[in-house]
Amino acid sequence: MSRTVQVTFDALDPRTLSTFWRDALGYVHPPPPGVELVEGDEPLAAWDAFLQATGVPVERRNAASALEDPEGRGPRIFFQQVPEEKAAKNRVHLDLRVAPGLQGEERMAALEAECERLVSLGATRQRRFEPDPPMSMGFIVMLDPEGNEFCLD
Repeated sequence: MSRTVQVTFDALDPRTLSTFWRDALGYVHPPPPGVELVEGDEPLAAWDAFLQATGVPVERRNAASALEDPEGRGPRIFFQQVPEEKAAKNRVHLDLRVAPGLQGEERMAALEAECERLVSLGATRQRRFEPDPPMSMGFIVMLDPEGNEFCLD
């Protein structure tokens, strides 16, 4: 029997971090339980109203956030609030596959374009690794707004 995977991030600010990853991945915030969103509705505003209506105290309303792939292919991503900042290098990280099938300068140009877009969303560029065939086609190491490492591959 196969299993599904949810990727979970510990975060100081789940809402902000989930918004970064939403925009980075093209994912969406799902609606609250039992709430039907219509075209143009903002899911985070619906969550605010839901949490208020269910009596969740203001200080607990940013305890978690989630994202889903609108096409249903990728894993669900969950963000849970923790009190401490990130302390060390990730043991697991995401690779964003933004240049499938591309090689050489064309590949690196696509990675650079995506790097620039993600920096505008709040990411930090760390280091570029040049292609070294056959072992590496080249990649860029980045940090999300809370310092979690990820690669553009």
